Amino acid sequence: MSTKRRRRRNSESNDLIESTPSPTGQDEHEKPDLRGDKRNIAVLLFLYILQGIPIGLIAAVPMLLQNRGASYKQQAEFSFAYWPFSIKLLWAPIVDSLYVRRFGRRKSWLVPVQYLLGGFMLLLSVHVDRWLGGDGVEPNVPMLTLLFFVLNFLAATQDIAVDGWALTMLKRCNVGYASTCNSVGQTAGYFLGYVVFIALESKDICNGYLRDVPSDEGMVTLPRFLYFWGITFIVATTLVAIFKKENDVEDAHTDARYKEEHELNIHESYKVLWDIVRKRPVQILAAILLTVKVTFAASDAVTSLKLIDAGVPKEKLAILALPLIPLQIVLPLFVGKHTNGPRPMDLYLRAIPWRIVLATVATLIAYATPYLISGGEVPFYYYVLLVTSYGCYQVFLYSMFVAAMAFFAKISDPAVGGTYMTFLNTLCNLGGNWPNTVALWLVDVLTFKQCSTQSTNLCLNKEELQECTKSGGKCEITFDGYYLEAAVCVVYGIIWLLVVRKWIRYLQDLPIRAWSVVAPIAKKQR
Repeated sequence: MSTKRRRRRNSESNDLIESTPSPTGQDEHEKPDLRGDKRNIAVLLFLYILQGIPIGLIAAVPMLLQNRGASYKQQAEFSFAYWPFSIKLLWAPIVDSLYVRRFGRRKSWLVPVQYLLGGFMLLLSVHVDRWLGGDGVEPNVPMLTLLFFVLNFLAATQDIAVDGWALTMLKRCNVGYASTCNSVGQTAGYFLGYVVFIALESKDICNGYLRDVPSDEGMVTLPRFLYFWGITFIVATTLVAIFKKENDVEDAHTDARYKEEHELNIHESYKVLWDIVRKRPVQILAAILLTVKVTFAASDAVTSLKLIDAGVPKEKLAILALPLIPLQIVLPLFVGKHTNGPRPMDLYLRAIPWRIVLATVATLIAYATPYLISGGEVPFYYYVLLVTSYGCYQVFLYSMFVAAMAFFAKISDPAVGGTYMTFLNTLCNLGGNWPNTVALWLVDVLTFKQCSTQSTNLCLNKEELQECTKSGGKCEITFDGYYLEAAVCVVYGIIWLLVVRKWIRYLQDLPIRAWSVVAPIAKKQR
């Protein structure tokens, strides 16, 4: 492997930012010209679709576990599988700096990583049914967590490589299309891996809408789905390795793109990160980003699982995402118009109270669900209520998200823009992941149960649960910790907003120079 010094703009940062670097010089006014780039755009779109498949599959697993009797502690354990995309900054400089020059800077990582993705899917297809459990068999959650964590780690590494390749695969005037490929491709891949899989895995959906002759299982099982996409990854990667050339040095046009960007080696990249962490405003912002989403943890992490417990079919919950897809595409564009000014965090602060209110509404819907579902049939108006409340929630979720991204773009030092943006976005993602994991784990801790036939049996462990079942009883919830958790989160959110609001305004009022760092490349030039 050879090491090349280079800083690429936004190659590892958030989807909204990473694929759309701000051109300099004449390129700033250059109009898009798709001649010669249509095939490259198609390749990028396909690679991002592949990237979304494992992300969607990982989102589908908690639904399957819930139907197989997994506890909330086990759901919390599996939630660690979501973490790699939130911590990819830790190894992004390695992906950016080490490569085989003859094979290509990005292909050196993309090809082996995608082969590994395909291999892991094939491995999972052989054993996943046994590890998921069901029919009295306990799910092997540690094994599932480990393998899906690795799967997501590989997907995050592929994301770093594709984001970097997007900036040099396309002509400078067309590089803005990379963000479109990212957004559309990942959304389509997630849709295939989550919504399409859950729908085709459901015997009710397949028997009701897709089959003439009913069957006892869906048209697709998780092993078959994993096997299909494992083969697809291997075939697609082979085609990319053979037919898609990476013009690192041969193409003078590509060289020109690289020369526009500063170069950092691995040591310098990590030194920049340390300089960013040491800044007092960044430390305050980190504390804010790592604590704000505790307010919404119970609603975001637990509510959908509670709805499944109450009798709402998991496939119907997945399909409810369909009418929200156009909303999720339009919202960032609409909200972006209100965050382009000098004070984007004002919108962030205004969105928090509304999001707290709608999180409370979601909890009330979860509480009312068992009473609204009669005879196992979910009425149509209930789905309308779910879509309406969740759609409103998405409005304020995206308001906070886009406002935060606009603020990050405003304060990031241009000398190290990609690293700065990636670091802040990592904090933002971690601030959502750790509260969700804790919220899932605490549900079982705060919930109290009692055997219906044995008043002294509190169903505290597997032995007591089995004893209750043998006596012909059932462990019934006497106090549901989810509702206590939801109430605590709301109170916390109100207090957090009252205390932290002044600090957000303080950070927003700081001059841009308060956030700047001295890049190693600048030191060299001096």
